[in-house]
Amino acid sequence: MTARFPLLRALCVLCALCVSSLFFFSSVSSAQNLDKPLQSIDEEVTAFAFAPDGRIVYSVYRKLKTKAYDALEHDDIWLQEAGGKRRRLLEGQKYARGNQTFSYLIDSFRWSPNGRFILAQLFTTTVESDSGNGVDSYQTLVFDDSGHEIRIAKGDNVILDAANATFLPDNATVFFLSETLKPLPLFAIKSTRLATGTFPSFYEGRSFRDVVWLKDMNFAIAVEQDRSLSGPPRLQHLDLFSDDHQELATLDGYEGGLSVSPSRKKVAYFIDKEVLEIRDLAFPSRVARIRVGLGIFRWSPDESRILLKRAPEKKSGDLVWIALPPLAVPAKGQDIPVSQPEPSPIFRGISFRQFDISPDGRFLAVTMPGKRNLLVFPLPLR
Repeated sequence: MTARFPLLRALCVLCALCVSSLFFFSSVSSAQNLDKPLQSIDEEVTAFAFAPDGRIVYSVYRKLKTKAYDALEHDDIWLQEAGGKRRRLLEGQKYARGNQTFSYLIDSFRWSPNGRFILAQLFTTTVESDSGNGVDSYQTLVFDDSGHEIRIAKGDNVILDAANATFLPDNATVFFLSETLKPLPLFAIKSTRLATGTFPSFYEGRSFRDVVWLKDMNFAIAVEQDRSLSGPPRLQHLDLFSDDHQELATLDGYEGGLSVSPSRKKVAYFIDKEVLEIRDLAFPSRVARIRVGLGIFRWSPDESRILLKRAPEKKSGDLVWIALPPLAVPAKGQDIPVSQPEPSPIFRGISFRQFDISPDGRFLAVTMPGKRNLLVFPLPLR
């Protein structure tokens, strides 16, 4: 048939190519089409987080006027169900703490592993009654997905001076960081239980630049720094319920961005304002460095790439995929080589203020500059 009907064969091949091309370009186009999000929340969103089951908790910017102040900030907190139904969990104008005059913005959210409880990190400014000066601090609210306050040891539902709080797998124990030194932030590791309140940390007296709580585990990866700042930062693996720890590496520097991959096999962090270092957690001598510029990043589901926002937290920047090089043990006596990968922009290089990838790796949520509307798309793969 091939010899007798060359024209028919050519037409079949051409049709197949056209169908394949149409499928490819329509897939790319749908993933890159900002006009057709899967979900859209048309509010001024200040923070958001995916739940394990796909729901989204988010905060909406609100101003509160009083007799003495006309520009206090009191964000609302909302929950969007997977089907799109929304309900308010906290009305900001009704949130008060005694007679204190204070203003707050929601900085971040974190869900408990069972998807029932929510930790909301607040950046607060409390007005001192005697001087009228504002005092800044972090606090963490604890409530459930119905909006009911979860009172710790039958007391308050607020953990004072608490940042980067997380629930452990028991859904009842909360670990968090408390700032101990400024202007370079150093933190102490603290802990509390919903039923009984605070309990001592095995790392009392030690200070950390950053901590990542390992998902579904009672362990953490941390960057430790002595309070005198005389020694180098050290990458540590911590057992949260004992003083058992392992030093993984002495770092050449630390600029931020500590992040553990979804499989918990790799860790990445910026050693300066240009270079991201990636390290194998099981074999810490296996390492790679890439020059990408300081920004905020998330891992791809297969951990072969990162999605990088080329701007600091709370600032707008474009999103680019960055391919990660293989990890290797550097030659003895040689510096770790630094590669410079070619960034692959998504959404035609448009800037976003915040972004995150859903826990199942299927969706990308972004907030737009200006109005800060929250949009959800299929995760663009290119």
